[in-house]
Amino acid sequence: MSFSPVPPPVNGPVGPLERGLAVLRELTRLAAHEGRTTVRPGDLVRGTGLARSVVDRVVGTLEQLGYVTLDGRDIGLAVRLMELGNAYLAASGLPAALGPFAERLADGLDESVSVAVPDGGGVRFVVQVTRRRTMSLAFRIGDLLPAERCSPGALFAAEWSGADWAAWRARRAEDPLDTAFPAVPPRHRPAFGEDFEARVKEAARDGWAVDDQLIEPGLVAVSVPVRDASGRIVCAVNVVSHTSRHDVDSLRAAVLGPLGAELPAMEAALTARRPRSAAWGASGVSGVSGVSVASGVSVAPVASVAPVAGDSGTAVGEDPARMAKRELGAGFLQSLARGLAVLRALGGGMPPGLVGAGPGGGRGGGMTLSAVAEATGLARATARRSLLTLVELGYAEADGRAFRPLPRVLELGYAPLAELGFTDIAQPHMRELVRTVHESASLAVLDGGDIRYIARVPTVRIMSVNITIGTRFPAYATSMGRVLLAGLDAEARAAHLAGVRPEPLTRHTVTDVAELARVVERAAEEGYALVDQELEEGLRSLAVPVRDARGRVVAALNVATHAGRGTAESARGELLPALRATAARIEADLATASAHHALGAGERVGA
Repeated sequence: MSFSPVPPPVNGPVGPLERGLAVLRELTRLAAHEGRTTVRPGDLVRGTGLARSVVDRVVGTLEQLGYVTLDGRDIGLAVRLMELGNAYLAASGLPAALGPFAERLADGLDESVSVAVPDGGGVRFVVQVTRRRTMSLAFRIGDLLPAERCSPGALFAAEWSGADWAAWRARRAEDPLDTAFPAVPPRHRPAFGEDFEARVKEAARDGWAVDDQLIEPGLVAVSVPVRDASGRIVCAVNVVSHTSRHDVDSLRAAVLGPLGAELPAMEAALTARRPRSAAWGASGVSGVSGVSVASGVSVAPVASVAPVAGDSGTAVGEDPARMAKRELGAGFLQSLARGLAVLRALGGGMPPGLVGAGPGGGRGGGMTLSAVAEATGLARATARRSLLTLVELGYAEADGRAFRPLPRVLELGYAPLAELGFTDIAQPHMRELVRTVHESASLAVLDGGDIRYIARVPTVRIMSVNITIGTRFPAYATSMGRVLLAGLDAEARAAHLAGVRPEPLTRHTVTDVAELARVVERAAEEGYALVDQELEEGLRSLAVPVRDARGRVVAALNVATHAGRGTAESARGELLPALRATAARIEADLATASAHHALGAGERVGA
C-alpha cells in the first residue's frame, strides 16, 4: 500500500466505484479542510478531474444511498456516510475494546487521551476522549497525521520494512511541506528526516515516544504501543497536553506509570475483542456527554455495526442496488451502490487475531468472499470485483481468503461528520419537515421544570410562531414538555409531577396535577402529545419524542401552528405522520453518528 495520503488518479478507464470514492474524498477535503459545508458540482469536477456528467450521476447515486445531501445545486456530506467508517471501526474492534481504558485514563490524568493506528506512512485516530477546556486539545476521529510529526508515528515506524522507509522518503521528497495532510498546520520549510529516524530508534529502545511540539507550538504528547498476542503493534495510546500545563518531561513523568499499569489489560482486551460488543460508553466507565452542556442533551455512544446492503427494510441476502436500478433507471450507478454495500458488509467481520487467526497468532479474522456475497446478496463474481477494487485503492486488505477494511476508510467524510453535535444532526431533517408541512418546527430538552429550545426552523408566513433558541416554557403546559415527561421512568415522572404547581396560563391550561399525570401517561402510551391553546391562546402544538440508540428519550420535536388553521383532530392527522417520520430519520442518524464514540460537542444552531 502506498504511503502517500494522496488518492490515486481517477482519469482513464476507471469504474463507478472508483469514481464514487473519488467524489467522496473531494467532498471530504472541501468540507473538512476548507470549511465548506456545501459545494457545487463544478468544485467536484475541478477537484476530481471527472466529467460533469459523471459527477452528476455519482452525486445522484450517493444521494439515493443517503450519503450526500442535495439542496438545489449545493452538495453536502450526510451523516449516514459514517456507516462506511463505522464498518472499519466495528471490524477492528478497537473502540469497544480500548474506549473504556481511554475514558479511565482521561479521567485519572485529567488530559485528553486518544487511540491511533498506523495507516501507511501516517497515523489515523480511532478513539478520542477530550477534556473540556478553553484551550481544547483534540484530534478528530479519522484525522490523518504524518508519522514524523506525532508520537505514535515513531512507535509504528519502528516496525517498518526497508520498502516502507523508501516509500516514506519518497513521500517526503514529493511533499516536503506536508500539504497533503490538512489536519496539521503546514510546514514553513522542509524538515530533515534524520531527526525522525533518530526518534524511531529511541522509541524502539524505550518502548514509548514523545511529541514535543512537533505538530504545532504548545502541544506535547506521550504515546505507548499496544501489541497483539504475536507482539505486533496494533495501535498506540496517546496522552495530549499543553505546555501551559506540562512540558514534555513532566508529562512523561505523569503519564507513563498509569499507561504502563493499564497496558496488560488493554492488550488482553485486544485479544478478547469482538465486533458488535457492548458500547464502551456503556461499560463500567462513564461516557462522555454526546452534546455540550449548553444543549442539555447527552447521547452516549453505542456499539453498532454499519448495516449491510438492505438497512432500509431489505433483508440480508438481497441486492437492493438491483431494485434501485430498476426503479431509478440509467442515472443510478449500480456498481457504485454495490461496492459501497460490500464495504459496509466488511464491518461484520471478526477483528484480527480471533476466529480464523493464522499460526502464531497471525492477523486472521475478516470476511471471506462467500460471506460478503451472502451478506450483500451479490453474486460471488460481483462481490469479488468490488473487493479487489477496494483492495487496490487501499480501503481493504486481503489476508489469505479473508478481507478486512483498512483505516483509510475513515477518510470518507468521517472526521468532519464526527464533529457534529445533536442539533447539527437534527436540523437538516427539521428543515425538510418545515418544507413538507409549512409550519415551524422546534427541538427542546427538559431542563428542571421547564423545556428549553435548542434548535428551531421557522416557516415563512405573515402570521407565524416566534420563538428563539434558549427560550424556556413550563413543561406541564407544552406538548414537548409532556413528551419529555412521558419519557422519564415512572419514579422520576412521579417525582417531577409531585413538585409541579400548575398555573392557568390560559383558560385551557390543565392545572389539576392528577389530570396532568393522566395526560402525561396518555402521551407515553400514544407516543405523542397535542397541546391546544394551553400555553397561549391561539397556539396549538404537536410533539413526538426523539430517542437515542438505546431507546432513551433525549429530546422532543414539535410543530407549532395557529389554532385557527383547523381543528385539533385535523392537525393531528396532517402533522403527526410527518413528525414521526422526521423523528425516525433523526434517530437513525443519531445511531449512526454515535455508534463508536460520543457525539461531537458542536452546537451550530441555525447553521
